[in-house]
Amino acid sequence: MRVIPGGRSSKLAVVVSLIFMASTLLAAGDKQPSTYRIPLPPKPDFSSIEWMVGNWSGRMDKSSPQGEIHLSVAYDLDHRVMVFREQVSLAATAEAPANDESSIGILSRAPSGDSFLLDVYASTGFMTRYRVAVAGSEIDFIPDGGSQMPPGWLLRRTIQRGDVDGFTETVQMAPPQKPFFDYYSAAFTRESAPQQSGITSSEKQKKP
Repeated sequence: MRVIPGGRSSKLAVVVSLIFMASTLLAAGDKQPSTYRIPLPPKPDFSSIEWMVGNWSGRMDKSSPQGEIHLSVAYDLDHRVMVFREQVSLAATAEAPANDESSIGILSRAPSGDSFLLDVYASTGFMTRYRVAVAGSEIDFIPDGGSQMPPGWLLRRTIQRGDVDGFTETVQMAPPQKPFFDYYSAAFTRESAPQQSGITSSEKQKKP
């Protein structure tokens, strides 16, 4: 019978390897699972503009194009952002074409921490960014670039709070290489909360 050189040593090596693997598996079974915690950034302080949360309807002044505006502002992502949803329908003027679009804006804290950034995504495909500065009852939206802006055009707006149920907004536009002009001004009033479950107030009074 032919004997393979080193056969016993090979068997011994296999046995040692199996013992090592078994001890490793036993040690792994005793090891406690690791827990990782990612520190969260502080939540933005929206207290200076919190009054805007809710649903609003805008009515144009006499010098503005005819149309209507509806605005909804709400918190999202555990109060880490504010979401602005706007529906604008305006007639054409001598300075600007008709405007019929919807948009979603995400308001977050600026890296500096002393202001906000508003990234707006419009149904027209434009994506613009504004620096938002709050000074008392006035809120200024200053154009700050964007990944898909209207070519050469700039748009800025100012909100002036009147009382808890109203504010005025002035929007200005600037064509390429030209100064800003007033596009429209609107007075916004807070919309009443919608009735729930389709029950009117008169029907509620009839209930025992």
